[in-house]
Amino acid sequence: MTAADQEDVHRTIERIARESYGRLVAYLSSHTRDVAGAEDALSEALIAALTAWPRDGVPRNPEAWLLTTARHSLIDFIRHQQVVLAGEPTLLLLRENPTEATLETKFSDERLKLLFVCAHPAIDPTMHTPLMLQTVLGLDAARIAGAFLISPKTMGQRLVRAKTKIRDGGIRFEIPQDDELPQRLDAVLEAIYAAFGIGWDDMAGGDQRGRDLAEEAVWLARVLLQLMSDEAEVRGLLALMLHCEARRSARRGPRGQYVPLSEQDPKQWSLPLIEEAERHLADAAKHGRSGRFQLEAAIQSVHAERASSGLIDWAAIVLFYEGLIRISPTLGTRTGYAAAIAEANGPEAGLAVLEAIELDLVAGYQPYWAVRAHVLRRSGKMREALDAYDRAIGLAEDPAVREFLLQKRG
Repeated sequence: MTAADQEDVHRTIERIARESYGRLVAYLSSHTRDVAGAEDALSEALIAALTAWPRDGVPRNPEAWLLTTARHSLIDFIRHQQVVLAGEPTLLLLRENPTEATLETKFSDERLKLLFVCAHPAIDPTMHTPLMLQTVLGLDAARIAGAFLISPKTMGQRLVRAKTKIRDGGIRFEIPQDDELPQRLDAVLEAIYAAFGIGWDDMAGGDQRGRDLAEEAVWLARVLLQLMSDEAEVRGLLALMLHCEARRSARRGPRGQYVPLSEQDPKQWSLPLIEEAERHLADAAKHGRSGRFQLEAAIQSVHAERASSGLIDWAAIVLFYEGLIRISPTLGTRTGYAAAIAEANGPEAGLAVLEAIELDLVAGYQPYWAVRAHVLRRSGKMREALDAYDRAIGLAEDPAVREFLLQKRG
C-alpha cells in the first residue's frame, strides 16, 4: 500500500470515528453499564484499526469491525479481573454477536437511550449535559469545558467522577418509563442544544467537525420528536436549530469574513428550513405551554421575517426576551435582551441593562463586551467603546470575528 493509500485509510478511520463514536459507545455501554470502560475499549479498537486496515484494507462494514474488536477488548478485560463471577452476566451480554442489521436499525435508539440515562436523577444534575456531550457525541473535555467556561482539567475530573458513579451505582441503561421521561427531558434538550452551539461555533471557523456536530444535534432532535411528539419544547428546540441552520451559508462572506445576523443577505437564507421551523413553532404553540426553546425560536422567527418584509420588529423581540428572562435568566439571555432594548428603545436603555449585570459574571464572556462596545459607540461614548472593543477582541476565539471587531473598532 502506497503512502497516499495509507493516508486515505487514516482519513477514513478519522471520519468513521467522528461519525460513529457516540453510537458505538452507546451500544457497548447499554450492555456493560460502564461508560468509561466502553470508551477505553473503543479507543483500543481504533488503534487496532490504524494497524489492521492499512494492511488488510477497510472492512466492508467498518462500524461492525470496530464494535466486534471493542467487544472482544471488553471481554478480555473482564476475564482478567479478579471478580470474574460478578462479571459473568456482562460477559454473556458481550458474547452476543449483533448482526449488521442490528447495527443499522438500533443505533438511533441506543443513542437516545444513553441521553436519557445520562439524565438519571442519581447523577449530579450539573453533569447531565457534559456527560451527554462526551459519552453520546464523543466530544473531548477541552471542547466541553469551553462551553462551560471552566478549565479542561476540571471538566475532565468531573466527567470521570460522573462515569464512576454510573458504574459503581449500577445505574440501569434503559429508557425510563413514559411517565418518567418528562422529568429528564429538560436535561436532554439542554445537551442537544449545547452540542448544536459547540458545533455552530466550530463550523463558523470552517471546522468540518462543527458541521457534523450541528447536523447530529438536529438529527437527535428529530429522533426525540418521534418519541415525544406531544412535547412542545422538543418542537421549540428543533424550530430554533432549523432557523439557525437556515442561515448557515450567509454567516460568512466570500473570503470567509464574519457577517453578523443584522448584515446578512436574507436571499442567502434557506426558505425551506425557515418554513419547516415555522411549522414546528406553530405546532408547539398549540399545546399552550410556553418554554425557553419556544421563546428563543420565536426570537429567531422575528429575525426571519426580514426575508419578506425587510424589517425587524424589535419591540416583539424585546417581549420575547422578557418572557425568556423570567424562565431562563442566563448571561446570554440578559446580554441578548440588552441588545434588543438598545435597538427598540435606544442605546442608553440598552446600556442600562448591560450595566445591571454583575461584572464578575462577564469578565470572560465575549458576547457581552461585543454588545457593550456596539451600544457605547451608538451612545457616542467612544473612549469606553474602544475599551469594550479591546476586551471583545481579546476574548474572541474565531479569527474572523476578531477581524470584524477590529474593523468596527477603527
